[in-house]
Formats: sequence, C-alpha cells, structure tokens
Amino acid sequence: MKNRELVKAVIFDLGGTIIKSAEPAQIFHRILEAHRIHVQTEKIRTAHRKNETEHDPEDMAQQGIEYWNRWNMTLLKTIGIDENRELLARRINEQWFDYADLQVFPDAAQTLRELKRRRVKLGVVTNALAEEIEKMFEKLNLNNIFDVAVGCDACKKAKPSREIFCYALDRLKVRPENAVFVGDSIKYDYEGAKEAGMKTVLISRDGDAPVGVESVTNLNEILKYID
Repeated sequence: MKNRELVKAVIFDLGGTIIKSAEPAQIFHRILEAHRIHVQTEKIRTAHRKNETEHDPEDMAQQGIEYWNRWNMTLLKTIGIDENRELLARRINEQWFDYADLQVFPDAAQTLRELKRRRVKLGVVTNALAEEIEKMFEKLNLNNIFDVAVGCDACKKAKPSREIFCYALDRLKVRPENAVFVGDSIKYDYEGAKEAGMKTVLISRDGDAPVGVESVTNLNEILKYID
C-alpha cells in the first residue's frame, strides 16, 4: 500500500493474534481429568495432530458445532475412550473455554485501544464459530471493541478462502486496498488475506517469520501502517 493514510480498517485473526490460550491438548487433558478420565497429555497431543490431517476447517463452516463434536469423537476414539463417548464429546465442547486460560495478549489490548482512539475500523476474521466468538468475547470483555467479527459459519467459508475476508470487508464497507489484515498463520491468514487483495502482515512474536514475509513482532508495530 503506497499511501498509508488510506488505511481505514485493521482486521485481525483471533486465536494466536489477539487471544492466547492453553495448548489444545492441555485443555483436552484438563477436561478429561475433571471427568476423572486419566490420559497422558502427549497421547492426546499425538491424537490431536492426527485429527488435523483428517479434518478440514472448511467442513466446520458447513457443519457448525457438529464439526467439533465429530472432532472430539474421533480424538476420544484414537486415545481409546469408548464409554459415553458421544456425551463426553459434547461436554468437551461445552466446557472448553472454562479450561482454556483465555487471555488477551498485552500488545493486542494496547493496540486495539490506540486504533479505537484513532477511529480506525476494527474487525476479526476467524475460523471459530459465531457462538465460540461470543463466549470468548464475553469472558475477555471484548464486546463492543470490534465493528465486525466474522466466524467461518457467517458465510459458510473458512480461512484461507478469500470469500471470508471479502465478507468481512463488505460488512465494514471498506475496499481491500484500504484494509490491513494481521494474523499468525502464513497459510490461513497471510496468504488468504493477500488473495483477497488486502495488505497482509504476519504477527511473529518470536521473530521467526520466513524471509520475504512482511511481519511484526509486536502488534503495536501495526500503527506504522496508519501513521
């Protein structure tokens, strides 16, 4: 973007960008422990990685919360849990955010406040579902921060499909060239938003972004794109 004063909106990924949480395998382990089911975290972690190769986020956009019920059922089967598996899968969904240690990254909180002060439109595009976004926002007092929060069920498309980014832009009434997208995934965020015509920036807090990828190590650095 040659003229930075044209930036009218900054759109963020949610998990890993604005919000941090415990590792999924740890959350799963905590919930199982609460149900008096004892499985080593590493075993859950291995099953989780297997699930990632067998489940497509695009399916979540179509299936909604049933996607996670099936995910949990598959993972429970992999780690050898058969008794009350369907009921347990639903309970894991219901209790997930109670055991997730959700927090807003400190640099995210500061950056959002400053962007609001400068009257920049704020959005979220995430592969979470609308009801999950609502739960996270409620727990973290993020309600009324974003002008638009788009989950994958909003337009039945998941990142990195350009459609979900375009949907958010339409909701914000902002053209792609007037928006910056910030996320922590090359595939789902950086490349997806770029395909939609947006300026894209990778947040890499540990500074290990690939060569040639425009990145920042602190979200406060996003402010330079609108200064």
